[in-house]
Amino acid sequence: VTIYRWVQRFTPLLVEAARPCRHRPGDRWFIDETYVKVAGLWTYLYRAVDQHGQVLDVLDVLASTRRDHAAARRFFVRALSHGRRPVEVTTDKAPVYPRVLDDLVPEACHVDAARENNRIEADHGRLKARLRPMRGLKRLRSVQTISTGHALVQNIRRGHYELAVDTDPRLRLAAAFTELAAAV
Repeated sequence: VTIYRWVQRFTPLLVEAARPCRHRPGDRWFIDETYVKVAGLWTYLYRAVDQHGQVLDVLDVLASTRRDHAAARRFFVRALSHGRRPVEVTTDKAPVYPRVLDDLVPEACHVDAARENNRIEADHGRLKARLRPMRGLKRLRSVQTISTGHALVQNIRRGHYELAVDTDPRLRLAAAFTELAAAV
């Protein structure tokens, strides 16, 4: 319970402290949703990575009880508000994506071919491996915060932040959190 409260309290602070050190995301986006149980009900968790494996903006993880046009639109509006616009967007074959993309990013090429979205599907696997040993989450806000923290740690490990760049990659995470602790 103590660690859970710590994550809920400090994840948004660490994300904001790390934001100025973040690399600019790429212009090819891989977008998908995965399923997570929240209070015993399956919930959709929308996430996106770029061609370098960077989670687009760790605050752009969206938990929704429905997989519909409104949820997809909310996710894209949040993702587009923070950075560069994509040239290419790869999604699964969900019928809501073409309409949302035509409305919000008409200049982007939409790819929905089979097995083109494996990059984000592999990233979902890492998140689910983190969530599986937990005893379950009770609120949508908790899912968003936990997945945001997971995305921050993954991005730091992969070197998508100008934090601890001169340290050994195996020690990068510890050194980055030391730098972020001074900023918080």
